[in-house]
Amino acid sequence: MLDSRNPDPFGRAVNIPIELYEAIRGRYFIGYADNLTMKNGSSAWARLYNPRQSGVNLYVSAWNVTTMSDLPFRAQFWFNADPPGNAVESSLVTPSNIAARPQPRPRVRLQMASEAVGDPECGLKIFVRRGESGTTVSGTENGRLICPPGSSFLIFVTLMDHPCASGSARIGFEWWERNVSRRI
Repeated sequence: MLDSRNPDPFGRAVNIPIELYEAIRGRYFIGYADNLTMKNGSSAWARLYNPRQSGVNLYVSAWNVTTMSDLPFRAQFWFNADPPGNAVESSLVTPSNIAARPQPRPRVRLQMASEAVGDPECGLKIFVRRGESGTTVSGTENGRLICPPGSSFLIFVTLMDHPCASGSARIGFEWWERNVSRRI
């Protein structure tokens, strides 16, 4: 029986996804590497690079890979690999909470390269996905992939079945950052 003096005897609890919590706090970011080109057997890649002095851990939330080609593709996922090619930084990164003032800036860097010749070296290949031509392959990690300062999460894309193939790719990421000194 409900007591009229306490109309809510059960209390209240609110559960929100970790991604929403981090977005509200201004620590959730979205970015992508666009117009990545591959031709004559070369590859393309993008990575989330957490600089040594960042002071944050990187939590990978989601990723996606899209190719524009007539051929299937292979996407390799690596921790801490040294990829071939000349890395440039993507400017296509934004905080997911555009209402936050001042606008948060990520400490993690989204780097990319086109027409990379060779394979990643060192590091650890953690999984591989394959996709058909013109499709998007995606995954939701919900923060299970954690990279401390000085480490990286790389997606390395290669067109399959033809050594002279050409095409392009787009690689996207969602992630959040949390200070290293902070307990989980």
